[in-house]
Amino acid sequence: MVRVLLRAVRVDLQSNTPVLLLQETEGEGRTLPIFIGSPEATAIAYALQGVTMPRPLTHDLMKDMLGALDISVERVIITELRSSTYYAEMHLVRGEERTIVSSRPSDAVAVAVRMETPLFVSDELMESEGIILALDAEDEEEDTPDELVGQFRQFLDSVRPEDFEA
Repeated sequence: MVRVLLRAVRVDLQSNTPVLLLQETEGEGRTLPIFIGSPEATAIAYALQGVTMPRPLTHDLMKDMLGALDISVERVIITELRSSTYYAEMHLVRGEERTIVSSRPSDAVAVAVRMETPLFVSDELMESEGIILALDAEDEEEDTPDELVGQFRQFLDSVRPEDFEA
C-alpha cells in the first residue's frame, strides 16, 4: 500500500469536472487523479476548511453516527479501477472487531478528512494510474478555505445539465 495525502481538490478545466489529487508521501511523488461529483467535491472542500453547517451534511452525519457507535475509521484504501470506476474500502474498528466496507472514493475521502483518517492507494493501482504532475508555484502553496469555496462556486455557477449527458 502507498500512503497518500489529499494534495488538492480542483476543477479540471478541460472537462469542467472536480478531481481529487492524491499524492504519495514517499517515493517518486506520483499522484492519483480521481474525477468526482460536484456535491462530493464541495463536501470535501467544506471539511478541509472546517466549514460547519446548521444541520449536518451527509458525511458529517456519517462521522457522527460512527462516533456514536464507538467505531473509528482506521484507514481508507483506494483499491482498484474497474470499467472506468474507482473503488475504495473503509477499514472500520470497534473494540477488537474489524470490518471493511466498500465505498466510492469520494465518500471515503470525505469521511476520512473529517475523521483525520490516513489514506492509502493499492500498489498496483498507483503503479498503473499514478502520474507525475508538474506543479507550478501556485500549486506549491495550500489554497485558503475561501479560495477552495470560490473555485467550487465558480464551477457550480458554470455547470449545465447538458455537461453530464453521455
